[in-house]
Amino acid sequence: MASSDRVRLVVLFGGRSAEHDVSCTTAAHVLAATDPERYDVVPVGITREGAWVRADEARAALARGVAALPDRLDATGTALEPLPTVTPAADGQPVVVLPLLHGPFGEDGTVQGMLELAGVPYVGSGVLASALAMDKGKAKEVLAAHGLPQGPYVVLRDTEADRAGAAVAEAALGFPVFVKPANLGSSVGVSKAHHEAELAEAVALAASYDEWIVVEQGIDGREIEVGVLGNREPRASVPGEIVSSHEFYDYEDKYVDGACDLLVPAPLGEAETAEVRALALRAYEALRCDGMARVDFFYEAGGRGFLVNEVNTIPGFTPVSMYPRLWQATGVAYPDLIDELVRLAVDRHERRSRFSTKR
Repeated sequence: MASSDRVRLVVLFGGRSAEHDVSCTTAAHVLAATDPERYDVVPVGITREGAWVRADEARAALARGVAALPDRLDATGTALEPLPTVTPAADGQPVVVLPLLHGPFGEDGTVQGMLELAGVPYVGSGVLASALAMDKGKAKEVLAAHGLPQGPYVVLRDTEADRAGAAVAEAALGFPVFVKPANLGSSVGVSKAHHEAELAEAVALAASYDEWIVVEQGIDGREIEVGVLGNREPRASVPGEIVSSHEFYDYEDKYVDGACDLLVPAPLGEAETAEVRALALRAYEALRCDGMARVDFFYEAGGRGFLVNEVNTIPGFTPVSMYPRLWQATGVAYPDLIDELVRLAVDRHERRSRFSTKR
C-alpha cells in the first residue's frame, strides 16, 4: 500500500499510573503484531510524570523489523506536545489512536476526552464508559441499576478509613473481604483482609493509590472472564477461567510468577456458557462501552451463580493475556483483532461526527 493509504496508528503507552509497566509490555506485543503494510505505526510514550515522548528506541527497533522489538517498551525519548501528536496530518493520511494506557490518566476517560477534542478516531470506549468502568464503586451502582448480579460491597472515601470496620459490619460483609483502590487495575493496591487488623492495613494501602476505596465481600467462587468486541452490535467471546496459584489473583500471579492457569475455553456447560456471555453483553451495554472490554465474573456453582466483578475497558493485550486468548479461541486471531478494533474506532468516530452542532 502507498504511504498515503496506510493508517497512521498512534500507539499510546506507559502513562501516569501504577500500571505503567504493564502498559509498556502490552505495547511491545501490539507493535510486533501490527501489519506494516496496513499501518504506519507511531509509538508514543507517556512517562510516569505525564510527559509525552516520541519513544525513539521503539521507533528505531520498528525500522529494523519487528524481530528487533524488545519484550517491553520504554517511555523515553524526545519530548512531544500531545495535541499535535494525535491531530490528523495535512497530507490526509487517516489517523487512529490506540490507547494502551491502563489505569488513571489513560483508561479513565481523561485521554479519551482529549482525543474527542482533537477530533481523531480512537480505539475503545468513550469518555463516559471509560470513567464509569474505571471507578469500581460507580460502575457497581450502574450495574446494580440495570439488574446485574453482584456480590455485596461498600465504598469509602479515604477520609472515612477509620470507620471501615463499622462499614463492613453494617453491610454484613463478614470476613474475609477484598479491599481495592476504586480507580486502578492489574490488582495493584488490592488486599485480602481476614480480620479487622488486616482490614485497617488494606484500607491504608488502597488509600495510598486512590481517594475512593471499595470493600467487597470475599466470594469463594471460580473466576470467569469474557471478552466483548463491538460498538452498536457487540459480541461476546467464549468464556475463560483463571485458576490462581496464590490465595487470590494478585499482581505477582498476573505479571511476576506467571504460575496461574488460564483455561480457554472455561470448563462450563452449554447453558452456563450462554448465560455468562449474555451477562457480559448486558454489563458492556449498561456502561455504554464501545470497541472492547473484558468482563470479569465470580461463579458460585450451586449458589448465587454468576456475579459481575469488574468491567475493564483496556484489558491486557499481550498474546498470552486473557482478552486476546479469548478471541483467538472464538476465531479471531491477534492481528485480526487489532484490525477489527481500528475499524470499530473509525466507525464510532464517523457515526458521532454526523451529529449536528447547529440549533
